Amino acid sequence: MNRFGFSRMMLVFGLLFIYLPMLILVIYSFNASKLVTVWGGWSVKWYVGLLDNTQLMGSVVRSLEIACYTAVAAVALGTLAAFVLTRVTRFKGRTLFGGLVTAPLVMPEVITGLSLLLLFVAMAQMIGWPQERGIVTIWIAHTTFCAAYVAVVVSARLRELDLSIEEAAMDLGARPLKVFFLITIPMIAPSLAAGGMMSFALSLDDLVLASFVSGPGSTTLPMEVFSAVRLGVKPEINAVASLILLAVSIVTFMVWYFSRKAEASRKRAIQEAMDQTASESWKQPASQRPVTQPIAATA
Repeated sequence: MNRFGFSRMMLVFGLLFIYLPMLILVIYSFNASKLVTVWGGWSVKWYVGLLDNTQLMGSVVRSLEIACYTAVAAVALGTLAAFVLTRVTRFKGRTLFGGLVTAPLVMPEVITGLSLLLLFVAMAQMIGWPQERGIVTIWIAHTTFCAAYVAVVVSARLRELDLSIEEAAMDLGARPLKVFFLITIPMIAPSLAAGGMMSFALSLDDLVLASFVSGPGSTTLPMEVFSAVRLGVKPEINAVASLILLAVSIVTFMVWYFSRKAEASRKRAIQEAMDQTASESWKQPASQRPVTQPIAATA
């Protein structure tokens, strides 16, 4: 009993440690005072003032744009890499390929950012591209980083799939590409969604890589917040963070709601199919019904 009480207490403490600062941030985003640590009453002027802060709102829009591009590209590349690692069991350099795919997971972001910076500079000198670092270079860097996470998540799901379903489809005449898009992709859709949301969050949160590969006019939200915090936390930053928390909460709730609805529809369809099969079997003549042999009682 004491063990259960201690576990529950530690769970509550952990949740408070994570979410209490977020709640305080949201409350202080309605603070009328310019000083974040001094309460001056309730006000929404900092939310209204965001419309005039073009620099901060521009960084928000830019970060969301890069995060969306990164999520799409990382899911595509990570899925292909996971498919190769799980389905193509034998080819030369498989171990090296697997190590290269998962290397960004353990490599420090400083090393990755510096390597990509040197790569972009060398490419600009050799082929003239990229002429300047900006949204495209940040997108490439974030995709390189996030694709490794997607590959790990999707490969874990691919290893759990029943290959007999895909083999049955190919035996019926379906081409491998059609089987991949019509059978494999729907079965791994939850892992694709999880990898996409993880890539979106990692890209939106990244500071180190963006600091290396960004250029003038391509400041992201973490870079803007980091540069502003060194001079003191501004109330506008609390307002932006509160809006991001609201958006993330809404998206999370929608994903949970539609996932639960889809799961309920799937269970209902399975139950209806079982009921229909049972009713059709009882409509058959007694001589055509499947006969079940009783298990003989043993002494």
